[in-house]
Amino acid sequence: MDGAIAGAVGSVALNMVTYLDMALRARPASSTPEESAQRLTEKLHIGLGPEDRAANRRSGLGPLLGSATGVLSGAALTVIGLRRLPGPVAAGLFGAGVMLASNGTLTALGVSDPRRWSRTDWLSDIVPHLAYGLAVVATLGQLRRGRYRR
Repeated sequence: MDGAIAGAVGSVALNMVTYLDMALRARPASSTPEESAQRLTEKLHIGLGPEDRAANRRSGLGPLLGSATGVLSGAALTVIGLRRLPGPVAAGLFGAGVMLASNGTLTALGVSDPRRWSRTDWLSDIVPHLAYGLAVVATLGQLRRGRYRR
């Protein structure tokens, strides 16, 4: 449960850093969450209704998939023991783990190909995932300290 809570906090941190990047560089939102939702629902043969409603559903499903990835990754990476590593190492591994999960999904669905990304694309992906890792590690530390105070 601690890992899922930490993963949720990490997802918020990732989104905040992403939105800050969008605001500072005036870059548009990524279309990959909606494209991922569309490809996934197509592969699972799940209809989303008429196109006007389907577009709205994809707009909701895309971010939900991202949040679910963050929460589940936090739980999974905590279970395998990353929380026992030194803080900076754990933060890097948590960030890399969720980045691998999200980019692996994008690649598997044919939405994106990281081999074709520019240096700026990679930085725009690495920095928010590092924020995710730092937030997960900090949250796990707080949860652990809170438990020992009782």
